[in-house]
Amino acid sequence: MTKRRSRGDGGLHWDDKRQRWIATASLGYDPSGKRIVKRGSGKTKTEAKTKLKEVLRDYEDGLAIAPADYTVGDAVNYWLEHGLKGRDAKTVRLYTDFARLHVIPALSARKLRDLSVEDVDKWLVIKAALLSTRSLKLIYSILNRAVRNAMKRDKVKRNIVDLYDVPEERVGRPSQALTLLQAEAVVTAAEQAEVRIRAYILLSMLTGARTEEVRALTWTHVVAFHQKRGVWLSVEEVGWDHKEFAVYVWRSVRKKGDTKTVKSRRTLKLPARVVKALRVLMEDQEQAPALLHGGTDGLVFCTKTGTALSATNVRRDFRKVIVRAGLVSGEWTPRELRHSFVSLLSDSGMPIEDISRLVGHANTVVTETVYRFQLRPVLLEGADAMDNIFPMDGTA
Repeated sequence: MTKRRSRGDGGLHWDDKRQRWIATASLGYDPSGKRIVKRGSGKTKTEAKTKLKEVLRDYEDGLAIAPADYTVGDAVNYWLEHGLKGRDAKTVRLYTDFARLHVIPALSARKLRDLSVEDVDKWLVIKAALLSTRSLKLIYSILNRAVRNAMKRDKVKRNIVDLYDVPEERVGRPSQALTLLQAEAVVTAAEQAEVRIRAYILLSMLTGARTEEVRALTWTHVVAFHQKRGVWLSVEEVGWDHKEFAVYVWRSVRKKGDTKTVKSRRTLKLPARVVKALRVLMEDQEQAPALLHGGTDGLVFCTKTGTALSATNVRRDFRKVIVRAGLVSGEWTPRELRHSFVSLLSDSGMPIEDISRLVGHANTVVTETVYRFQLRPVLLEGADAMDNIFPMDGTA
């Protein structure tokens, strides 16, 4: 008498339609009374039985069965569509462009459960010859997040991309800082330039504010100290007939308007040259109806129609000033005005701890390693030092 198979042993049969061996196992019934049947298929009996064993092992471990036909392209496209909600539109466009240019063409057809460390290695080695380290890390991050998201949705058992270290082959252009002579030339060129870019460059270099913070600055956050009342008030309210001025660096052009970190939220006294440039800018805006009170959002820096400046607007005008200063436009970017602020203060003897507070760093590590070769009371050190470095005849 043939011995009856025990529960879970299942059966094995040939499927003419699929032209494959099918191994099956019955695991009882679910709460609704429906029979629980697990299957594995293969071109041979052994392959079918092996696949069934994998399915049963996953079932016993409480794992969902990873679909055999789910590809890397499916995972990346799903993440692009569902994993970037709440991100800024520019960030979404950046990730999408890099994914469709560098990730999907190379790996999209690969079945996700068959993706190996070797696949990732070969892909990134090829890309390392073409991209900077920053771009390599970006495309690696896209793949890693997409696979991690797929793992959460039980499309794959583990994230092998997480096991790989990104190679650092090509590096981007290192940031640089203006020397004192170069900075003096830029200041001179800026003061001869159109009023908007004049104020923008002087504010950026003489306070160390980030370009994203400068572009988001509003007139309500440009303040003067009212001596009779003993308070800081907006220049819109009290005008420019005062001795001390400051800016509240409390906003940025990031999606939610927040500064980069909590420590980045700070208040900075303004050097005399910056005060003069801002006063002239406000007077200029008052002559144009579209620019009155900083356009639609009360911005200090806006286009001729009153809308917010883009990074492209700033770069275009900045390069003209750089050329006028006798420098090569393609070798400098607006963010390096901030680097120059740090370098000039360091050269003047200011302690690194004070510089770190002025530029809104959480500690001195970033200031020292990246820039050097907290809402507080108004900080005086930066403005006083800059007034000494760039003395101005007369009053603002």
